[in-house]
Amino acid sequence: MAKKPKKQSGGTPATVALAAAGTPYTLHAYAHDPAAPSYGEEAAEALGVSPDRVFKTLVAEVDGDLTVAVVPVAGSLDLKALAAAVGGKRAALADPAAAERATGYVLGGISPLGQRKRLRTVLDSSAAVHPTVCVSAGRRGLEVELSPADLAALTAAVTAPVARARAGTGSSPSGA
Repeated sequence: MAKKPKKQSGGTPATVALAAAGTPYTLHAYAHDPAAPSYGEEAAEALGVSPDRVFKTLVAEVDGDLTVAVVPVAGSLDLKALAAAVGGKRAALADPAAAERATGYVLGGISPLGQRKRLRTVLDSSAAVHPTVCVSAGRRGLEVELSPADLAALTAAVTAPVARARAGTGSSPSGA
């Protein structure tokens, strides 16, 4: 895994945050297809990476507070587990407009890194089995690969089992 190239003009808030922290990462760009039914699965296929290693960023509301869940695109978010992971009672996916306002990113490009407002974050515990994982770098067609430990540290994430296997495909309306 390479360190970020020298200063990149026009970087996203996610890549700026990574550079500021001195965190090693690899940036992967691909041609985004607006007709793709799932941003995360599109990224996995374009990068030739298992969907278990590509993580989507979903924004949920837990007891009235916006909370970020980072789960593999091969799975879906378990809202009850998310609420429990942050000591809450009820969770629901956030309104897409609220997710965009709070994070500063557009749907399909929401990154857990460099968000406008730092939201509490839960990283699915399955990330720990991989040496690196990929998450959105802040725009559609751009992924960042980094270690799960660095991702957790940079987002101050709690690690908990908040994903479950899912059948079918599709993208959540409240994330990437």
